[in-house]
Amino acid sequence: MRRGLAFGALLMVVVTVVGGFTSVQADGPATVYAAASLTEVFPKVSPSSRFQFAGSNQLALQIARGAPADVFASASPIYTQSLYKDGLVEKPRTFATNSLVLAVPRSNPAKIRSVFDLAKRPKLKLVVAGQKVPIGLYTREVLKRLALLRVLRKAVSQEPDVKGIVGKLALGEADAGFVYATDVRAASSRVTAIPLPRRSQPTVRYEVAIVKGSNNREAALELVADLLSIDGRRELKKAGFGVP
Repeated sequence: MRRGLAFGALLMVVVTVVGGFTSVQADGPATVYAAASLTEVFPKVSPSSRFQFAGSNQLALQIARGAPADVFASASPIYTQSLYKDGLVEKPRTFATNSLVLAVPRSNPAKIRSVFDLAKRPKLKLVVAGQKVPIGLYTREVLKRLALLRVLRKAVSQEPDVKGIVGKLALGEADAGFVYATDVRAASSRVTAIPLPRRSQPTVRYEVAIVKGSNNREAALELVADLLSIDGRRELKKAGFGVP
């Protein structure tokens, strides 16, 4: 989406305003720290950027410790807002929403038909994320709303991000796990989704923020502008995300 033009030692810049951000085309790509659930879609939104995908809590900790990120995209506002409060990022913006599903391997060996079956399978192997990871926080919120927190005792592992959960299910190392709807869509040949009751759905909201002190603020502004643009929103929708 970037078309930087160099002439000699001079850089021609183009300024645009998208969604309240001023974007200046830059000489180098932005370094983007982004939630693991954005792994498939972000390179389509900004093919020229450099990405590091992981759990939002891990990325926020790295940024707080001075990691050289230009942009932070989190699967929960908790982490962008915390960094903003500490003066480490500029004001965050919401750019996408998501929903949770119960995922099972395509073969579904435990014969899970609904989330309530989790409590009925004594030998169930459940895989979840740690409680500080956004998907882990949302999972516990779902289970609490359904009075099913006891099924966490059946967890065989606690993964550092949502892709770890999908990987365990795809390899048949677990019977079920909670993931985002977009993750099942991206791995539909290996896992399948079981919808959750509407009353149990948490509010899943993604925020993006430019890291203060970025050495490449122009590229960071451009990435955010791309994300909030018509084309960026189209890519998010195609991947199954909701857009505000």
